[in-house]
Formats: sequence, C-alpha cells, structure tokens
Amino acid sequence: MRNKSEHPIITVIGCGMMGSSITWPAAYNGCKIRYVGSPLDGEIIAHARATGEHLTLKRPIPAGTEFYTVDEMDKALEGADLSICGVSSFGLDWYLDYVIPRLPDGVPVLSITKGMLHLGEGKMISYPEKMEEVAAACGKNIDFCAVGGPCTSYELADLDPSCVTFCGRKIELLREIRDLFEAPYYHVSLSTDVRGVECAVALKNAYALGVSLAIGMSYKREGREFEHYNSQAALFGQAVREMRILLNLCGGHPDNIELGAGDLYVTVFGGRTRKIGTLLGTGMSFKDAMEALKGVTLESIAIAGRTVEAAKTLESMGVIKADDLPLLYHIGRLLDNETGIDVPWKKFEKEVY
Repeated sequence: MRNKSEHPIITVIGCGMMGSSITWPAAYNGCKIRYVGSPLDGEIIAHARATGEHLTLKRPIPAGTEFYTVDEMDKALEGADLSICGVSSFGLDWYLDYVIPRLPDGVPVLSITKGMLHLGEGKMISYPEKMEEVAAACGKNIDFCAVGGPCTSYELADLDPSCVTFCGRKIELLREIRDLFEAPYYHVSLSTDVRGVECAVALKNAYALGVSLAIGMSYKREGREFEHYNSQAALFGQAVREMRILLNLCGGHPDNIELGAGDLYVTVFGGRTRKIGTLLGTGMSFKDAMEALKGVTLESIAIAGRTVEAAKTLESMGVIKADDLPLLYHIGRLLDNETGIDVPWKKFEKEVY
C-alpha cells in the first residue's frame, strides 16, 4: 500500500450502509474518502451531493467526502491508497465482472461484503478467495483483505464501540490498513485465516434467521409483540454449535467461532435478518414473508440457501448426517415454503460423556 501521504485516499465502491459507515473512523483519522455508487446507488449519490447526508443511513456523511457515479469510477480510483468493496452479496457478480478489471495494480482492497460460495462437492470458499481468483485471471496484482465481526452500520456511524477483525494473507499489510481505521470507538484485531474469519461471519446470516424464529413464535403465542428469551437462547446455542461444525468443514480455525457468535448476536438484535425470521416464526410462508419485505436487502437468504445446499451435498457424500445440523435443515425447509413445521427441539438434545 502506498500510504505515503498525510491524508491517504480511500475509494469506496458500493456506498450502501456498511460500505459507507466504515469510512467514519477512516475520516476521523484524516483519510480522504471517495464514494462510488454502484448501478443501484444512484439515489444515494445524488442525495449525498445535494444534502451531505446518507440516504439510507440517515446520518451526515463525514465532511470532505467526494461522490462519484459508477461512470466516474476510474477517476475516483486515481491515486487511491486503498479501495473498499462495499457491495452487498447480491452485487458480488457485478463487482467481479465489472470492477476488478478496472482496479489499479498494487492498490489493496478491503471488502465488507460477507458471504460464501458453494463450489460443489460441499466445498465452500469465502468471497475474498473468489476475488483473488478473478484478479489473477485478469492479470491483476491486488491483495484482497476483508472485515469480519460484530458491527452494524448504524451503530458504527453512531460511534458505538465496536470490535472487528481484518483478515488477509499479509500481516504487515493488515497492520498498515488497521492504522487507517482504528479509532477510540473502532477496535481492530488481525488474522491471516481468511476463510475462517469470513466463513464464520457469513454463517451468522443464515443462523440469525433461525434464532429470530423464536421472536415470531413468541408474537404468535402471546398475540402481541412480546418476546420470550429461553427459546431465543436455545436457538442461539444450537446455532453456534452448528456454525462450529460448518466452520470446521470449511477449514477455518475454531477460534473464529467467537466472531460468528458475536456477529450472530448483533444481527439478531439489530439486523435486517431479524425481520424475515420473525415473520417465518409467526407461521407465514417464505414466499409471503419475502413479499412483505419487498425492497429490503436480505443477504441471509442467499447464504442460507448455499449453506443448505452444501450441507446436503456433504450428507450425500457421507461426511455429515442430517441430524448434525437440525436447525440448518429446518431453515432449509422454511425456505422451500413449508409451513406448519415445528422447530426440531428434540434433535437439539445431546449426551456428553
């Protein structure tokens, strides 16, 4: 990373909520920020230029931030010291096909896009690994790093203390990137276990839907918006157990489960996935729940679907049994529009000797 100037330049491509809020601590540290809207961010860029406020975060953007449309991407990348991949999981293909070929050689990327890809035969890889593959095919020399851990965009923009992990292949580069972002309210650990970190925090998206089922079940049972926590805690514990199994199957270090568990907690209490899980918990079909939440970006659905697919493949190969992942399989049935099915509580019971 060049990072030789007093005010390093960070170019964010995809200025949704997390892609934007992560620039708050960087701006605090004196970095110059440039936002580039994806093809879906036109309104965000126009609103930011007119008001200095982020349209969906509904908070003032750090002073001095520059705004660019997707057609101005090349200009926004000129002289950049770091690029941030700020697209959602649904924008990954666009980023791979359109953005990576345009990225400057030698300028590292820090990705906030969480997710995994199923390559078949039960093999799951992280998004940064796929980005590396595409960049290599384009003849690009780019280091891809990523962010994992419990942190929501609203809370970060409100300067609530957050602890995250930056992961990448090169520890020295990670230290340089951390220097750009670490602030009194933003604390950064480092890891070279890219797949372990990224898979741990991607899995929480699927399981946050599962834990949130208990919220909807409580609403239905009580006839009002009243939450019971025994059921949420039971589903949370089972989710962490299954995430640990899947993390091991992905080849990640088991210590990364703390990142997945922390991210699971914050997503259940403050994330968009809570909404879909709650509706499904009331007994609504998946189709009807998605219709009710039309316009809400739900990355959890993509991650859950891919994880269920990978698990079933591993089951067919004899690597795991369906009863190893009862909550995940229950989520899979809900995504297939099955209704009136009970949470498989009995399958959560274990005997430990």
